[in-house]
Amino acid sequence: METSKIKSYRELIIWQKSIQLVTNVYKLTRSFPKEELFGLTSQMRRCAISIPSNIAEGFGRNSQGDFKRFLNIALGSTYELQTQIEISFNLEYLNIENYNNLMESCVELEKMTNSLASKIKAKS
Repeated sequence: METSKIKSYRELIIWQKSIQLVTNVYKLTRSFPKEELFGLTSQMRRCAISIPSNIAEGFGRNSQGDFKRFLNIALGSTYELQTQIEISFNLEYLNIENYNNLMESCVELEKMTNSLASKIKAKS
């Protein structure tokens, strides 16, 4: 993917997929126990939001180095979210289908982020 030909972060498939992940996390955490509102629910939502936000911010910096740095931050948020998904499943807040769907989305974003960061590194 040639990022120099892309005019907006909205064109990035990785950003689009991460927005879908945020939407899914919000929908699924609605059913979490109310006592988790300021705990796991809030933490999962913040991590999920951090992924597309950092992709967009990095893209907007107009610097390959900055973009790569923000992709690494997004990747860290993806790892955090995976951990929180695991905890939610262990606490039986997520069923197996929702757990698998969220984890698959996270793993896909993880691979895409690593790939994009590698391409940026190769160009610099």
